Amino acid sequence: MTLLLDVKNLSKTYPAGSEKVRALQGVSFHLEEGQFASLMGPSGCGKSTLLHLLGGMEAPTAGEILFDGRPLSFGGDESLSLLRRNSIGFVFQFFNLLPHFTALENVEVPLLLKGEPPAAGRARALELLSKVGLDGKKDRRPSQLSGGEQQRVAIARALVNGPRLLLADEPTGNLDTGTGKAVLDLLRQVCLSERCAVLMATHSREASEWGDLIIMMRDGQINAIYPVRR
Repeated sequence: MTLLLDVKNLSKTYPAGSEKVRALQGVSFHLEEGQFASLMGPSGCGKSTLLHLLGGMEAPTAGEILFDGRPLSFGGDESLSLLRRNSIGFVFQFFNLLPHFTALENVEVPLLLKGEPPAAGRARALELLSKVGLDGKKDRRPSQLSGGEQQRVAIARALVNGPRLLLADEPTGNLDTGTGKAVLDLLRQVCLSERCAVLMATHSREASEWGDLIIMMRDGQINAIYPVRR
């Protein structure tokens, strides 16, 4: 496999009055192309902070992130925005769908912002809705969909630009057990069929075992990395 993400000695500190909160301390790991890794740990251990840094939404205090061998630049230039738009997809716990848009329109949005021709964008969005099992519900708005269906729309939207890395932050945290398992199965299928790497943050041991690799976090540090045994 090809090395996609290489994280080296990453740290993040936030000011808190006269004190400093060390959200991440010397985090290092790597992720290969097409690999599904679970970022496992209790609430407040730094999982979401790490995803924000890897997605280019925040700059680290120290350390380096290499994406496909190139360092992420946090200097405000256009390259980071292009990387986020074209190569990184995001899936959140609370779906973050546009309430007045249909499922199809929600999936199309990233392509419209990118300037894709409308016909090509619609074809790609329809393809992905079919892939996540929602081609028959493309005209429904989020309020007309179940939680699991909304998360499927969110996954389709995250994949519409053909990202090489999908970052998922507690994607089953707002779902019941059965629906959560269906979403995890979908993420695993996506990892294989779309040939993108998946890094999923979760505090659930059961959810973490759907990946190929488990990265254990506690108190802003990685304390173990091991493969999932099946």
